[in-house]
Amino acid sequence: MAKEITSRSENYSQWYNDIVVKAGLADYSAVRGCMVIKPYGYAIWEKMRDQLDRMFKETGHQNAYFPLFIPKSFFSREAAHVEGFAKECAVVTHYRLKNDPDGKGVVVDDEAKLEEELVVRPTSETIIWNTYKSWIQSYRDLPILINQWANVVRWEMRTRLFLRTAEFLWQEGHTAHATMQEAVEEAERMINVYATFAREWMAMPVVIGKKSESERFAGAVDTYSIEALMQDGKALQAGTSHFLGQNFAKAFDVKFLNKESQLEYVWATSWGVSTRLMGALVMTHSDDNGLVLPPKLAPTQVVFVPIYKSEEELNAVTGVVARLRAELHANGITTHYDDRDNYKPGFKFAEYEMRGVPVRVAIGPKDIEKGTAEVARRDTLQKQFVPQEQLVSTIATLLHDIQNNLYNRALEFREQNTVKVDSYDEFKKVISEKGGFVLAHWDGTAETEAFIKEETKATIRCIPLDAPKEEGKCIVTGKPSTQRAIFAVAY
Repeated sequence: MAKEITSRSENYSQWYNDIVVKAGLADYSAVRGCMVIKPYGYAIWEKMRDQLDRMFKETGHQNAYFPLFIPKSFFSREAAHVEGFAKECAVVTHYRLKNDPDGKGVVVDDEAKLEEELVVRPTSETIIWNTYKSWIQSYRDLPILINQWANVVRWEMRTRLFLRTAEFLWQEGHTAHATMQEAVEEAERMINVYATFAREWMAMPVVIGKKSESERFAGAVDTYSIEALMQDGKALQAGTSHFLGQNFAKAFDVKFLNKESQLEYVWATSWGVSTRLMGALVMTHSDDNGLVLPPKLAPTQVVFVPIYKSEEELNAVTGVVARLRAELHANGITTHYDDRDNYKPGFKFAEYEMRGVPVRVAIGPKDIEKGTAEVARRDTLQKQFVPQEQLVSTIATLLHDIQNNLYNRALEFREQNTVKVDSYDEFKKVISEKGGFVLAHWDGTAETEAFIKEETKATIRCIPLDAPKEEGKCIVTGKPSTQRAIFAVAY
């Protein structure tokens, strides 16, 4: 099956598409720009969603749901917001179809035109803040800590499975606070939740930082992001958290009576991650043999493949596997037993390697005689024979080791592809020849940022929150700078 995958060195973009399709994560849709998430891909997304949902609830958030359709007039109330999304909005203008009088199927009924067009949700700040107006009267009503799991539509013209599609799945948190300090703390708390999830569950190292003014979310005062580096040297924004100030509260006239009985506008945040994380997972860990999954997000952590020639041998193997699987399940490890009789073991080995199952166990009659099993790990493709009485403890340790190895391998790659530069010529050389994260001084102006992007396609991914202050000069203008920003070509 690996022969069906284009190698990373030959064509990285095609390699990515091959893995997404051949590993059974997603497929192309009849609707332009949209995708079908297949059961295996959706099972991984469910693991992501369920863990994130637990983390949100541990920080005091509750789930709710708001309408898919948003009145067009809502987008006119916050100028920066509408400007940021205007070109991506899908708009509903009619509410009915009718049979074509000429007998050519159905047509839009011109008499069913909406009085006000509805925008298909690209993000929910406007509809939510219109709702919060009726929920908030006093400081006693605050804070409101709401998250919703939903689909959104942003009309992309150039799409890629998971990374950029016209419709995608995500979560969006929307919170309201009595003070600026509370809102800023919330925005910072949630970007750290995302970073913890990326590092500990996705085994993906990320940098936490603030966006430049040009890269901020439309309508935000500050945007925080987690940035990851993919194997082709391009950056991927894996999650964002926004301090919205009082912009949306003022746009929708959301005020509250404070403890001193004075009216104030509410302070706001929003934050979100999407199925783009699926693309990040593929590109961070996978290889030319197929998908590689960190054990914490693998729908199946261990697959058992029987080796047999007769029904009697299969029955004997099945009995041993049933006992081992029960022990693994008791230890919280998910397994699958592939006893399909219409595929040979070699095909099954290749299939599970393609699908990124972390551990494969093969057992045949000779293994039963010896009391052993062949155990193969997906990340390194190494094999070992393990005594069956030690199999459960060995696999538990192995899953832990695989999770750590994937993180350390990705971290080492990032460190090897992070470069400090002090001149624009050096900057252009690194960006064009190597890629990766480039740390450079910048004078803080949108003009310089736009110039660099126009010439090199590199953008400021973030200004790292943990980066030390460092006196320097902008690589383009020579003006003073106190901190390096991370530049990269990004997805």
